[in-house]
Amino acid sequence: MSLKEKDEHDHLGWMEEKQLSPIEKGYLFTLIWLDKRFRIVDYLELLETMYYRVNLQMPKSHTEQYNLDNKFWYWYPLYALGSFSTLAYVVAALSGALLGFYYAPSAAAAEPGTVAYSQIAMIMQDLQFGFMLRSIHRWSAQVMTAAVFLHMLRVYFTGAYKEPRELNWLLGIVLISLTMGFGYTGYLLPWDQLAYWAGQIGVEMALSIPVVGEWVAQLVFGGFSLGAPTLQRMYFLHVFLLPFVVTALIGIHIAIVWMQGIAEPH
Repeated sequence: MSLKEKDEHDHLGWMEEKQLSPIEKGYLFTLIWLDKRFRIVDYLELLETMYYRVNLQMPKSHTEQYNLDNKFWYWYPLYALGSFSTLAYVVAALSGALLGFYYAPSAAAAEPGTVAYSQIAMIMQDLQFGFMLRSIHRWSAQVMTAAVFLHMLRVYFTGAYKEPRELNWLLGIVLISLTMGFGYTGYLLPWDQLAYWAGQIGVEMALSIPVVGEWVAQLVFGGFSLGAPTLQRMYFLHVFLLPFVVTALIGIHIAIVWMQGIAEPH
């Protein structure tokens, strides 16, 4: 006696009765094959049930609550700033990953300047499409910073930070702070004069923190003056730590927006 549940549906027979195109037959056959082995349909139904339960529990948006036919605020440009900043982040991440193939985070002496600066000069002058690639990375980072700032202004002035969305507002504050950290660490990577003095300002700001200032300067900048440890730390933060943290927080931020809906102004 087998404990296996009997399949009450003759899927293949149903497919033969229908006038399906080869693409439709291939798709359904693949879905049936996977469902018999991995219960794909069961998990899809579970996700559908979770979706409706979550959205029934959350408060409705303004257009849903008052059944407005003309969803003007959904198309208002200021409500696309969050998606726009996310798109800019994706472009910056992809272009930065490509730049990482040619960049060396070394402050050792080279002709002229340092190894890091020489690599930047090589990318800008000798590498095919290198100037365009670095420009895309730089401009997408600047656009992301501006879009995140304007996005938070829109949230504030439309009251979208209020209950029940206060947790996502705090998460947005963390994200804009990390965005500033992204910009600062990336600003130091060329290791030119601009980077040097920006780093020196950062050291002085860290040292001005009461009680823990010296500890913060040693942790973040590798000491009380700039050097090779500073560049290594900036590279680690910019390439290995911040991308994973920011990507995870953006995913959580978008998931909360999906569950709660968009808060239009009343």
